[in-house]
Amino acid sequence: MNMLGGDEPMNPERDERDERDGSRCPDEGGPADCARTFGALPVARGRAFARSWWGQAWLKTLEDTALDGEQLRLGRRHARGGAVGAVSVRPGRVTAVVQDRDHTRHRSDVLLQQLNAADWDRFLDMVADRAGHIAALLDRDMPPVLVEDAAAAGIELLPGIGDLESECSCGAWDHCAHSAALCYQLARLLDQDPFVLLLLRGRGERELLDELQARSAARAAGPTDEDVAAERSGAGVPAAEAYAARDILPPLPAAPPPVAVPGDPPLLGGGAPPAPGVDVAALEFLIADTAARAQRLLADALSARHPDSPPPPVLTAAQDAVRLAAAGPGEVISARLAAGSGRKAQGLAAAVRAWELGGTAGLAVLEEDWTPGPEALARATGKLAAAWEDGEARPRLRAARNRWTVIGGTAQLRYGRDGRWWPYRREGGRWVPAGPATDDPAGALAGLSTEG
Repeated sequence: MNMLGGDEPMNPERDERDERDGSRCPDEGGPADCARTFGALPVARGRAFARSWWGQAWLKTLEDTALDGEQLRLGRRHARGGAVGAVSVRPGRVTAVVQDRDHTRHRSDVLLQQLNAADWDRFLDMVADRAGHIAALLDRDMPPVLVEDAAAAGIELLPGIGDLESECSCGAWDHCAHSAALCYQLARLLDQDPFVLLLLRGRGERELLDELQARSAARAAGPTDEDVAAERSGAGVPAAEAYAARDILPPLPAAPPPVAVPGDPPLLGGGAPPAPGVDVAALEFLIADTAARAQRLLADALSARHPDSPPPPVLTAAQDAVRLAAAGPGEVISARLAAGSGRKAQGLAAAVRAWELGGTAGLAVLEEDWTPGPEALARATGKLAAAWEDGEARPRLRAARNRWTVIGGTAQLRYGRDGRWWPYRREGGRWVPAGPATDDPAGALAGLSTEG
């Protein structure tokens, strides 16, 4: 089944069945936020359909897993033109009326399976164990790292292939432009409030926060007799016994104070001449860079979000040479970095540009030449086919591996392993990065033509 697929026909009794069987929101006495209705959104001007991380993540999931790019294109046009009416969101279902160009109105429903009780239990335990997540959620913020941590606990918050089903009064047995338009409109709602996704997965915001506060309070109060008994009945050593010696150990030292700026590096010039092959200026540059990196690492370790932040990637020697060159060390040191990393001056300049635009991912797109597999190639060609609206001029592109070059032009799109598009321009007989990555290939090429 594809992203918007659904094999069962529309059933007018489905709404009541959802509320009786799958929802935590009964007809009476349930939380006040178990169903929410959002007014119709205005016409979407410009290319950016979603601006927040959550809205963009929803769109990326939708477009990466859909099999019918034409239905997505029509749905995007409906949503952009203001054809989607008020949107009702409740556990497992989102509903709206979508109007065609001939003013025919269709009720469209998109269904997403709710998390079961065990999934919610693991999710709440995971959040309660991370102070950063608790603080963010209580402040009505959903940090993007929540998706990764939930996935590590076996819970997928964003839908995957076949997770979204559709029902529409237009009579389509499969996905249609109306349900696609509703999915695009949901991305705009996630811009306003990412808690909409958790409601769709089965829990309203107030209910979720109340349960989270209850678990946090229980953890602060310490384990109950039942918890201790359950711990002893299983395999392993209870945590209380493992840490029984804590009272005889000295307390942990206080955290070091933050450092506003790195210290001044020593000056190595003067005195005895350097040993053969030792470049004093290059060594001073490396010392200064080490001090700056140490200051950033300390600031990150002392930040409130440090427990929820993934560790930085480990750089290869060639990647680290580009990072150092991006700091602008001067021609002499840059020449040493180029030679040491197997690059020429022009190659290092292009690598620095790629690094500044996208870090290790941008550098990989510049230097890796790879061929997408059948599934990745199908997603890429589908995105290209759906990127331009009716009536827009479509450039003629020549495909070679992961690169699409404008025929007779100086613009090129490179498809990254992460599914994003990187714009390139031909300058001085070589292709150089021309902008950051984007999910919209048409927008990337439009930016190239604007700059050129």
